[in-house]
Amino acid sequence: MKITTEQSLSNFNFWSGAKENAKELTIEQLNQVEWILEDMYPDGIDETQLNDIFWFDFETIKEWLNITDEDEDEE
Repeated sequence: MKITTEQSLSNFNFWSGAKENAKELTIEQLNQVEWILEDMYPDGIDETQLNDIFWFDFETIKEWLNITDEDEDEE
C-alpha cells in the first residue's frame, strides 16, 4: 500500500546521516531547499529519496544555498 503525505522539510523525520545534515540548516534554509525540490520534483518524492538527498547529496544542497566551507569554519 502506498500512503502519500504532504509536509514541510522542517517537520520531516530524517534518519541516519541525513538527520545530522538537516540539523545544520536553519528553518529558512530548509524552506529554500523545499522550494527547489518542489520545482525539481513536481509530482513529489518518497521519504527514502528525500532522506538520501540530504544524506548523500548534502554538498549539492549546500551549493544551492551558497554555503561554503568558510561559512562552516566561522561557526
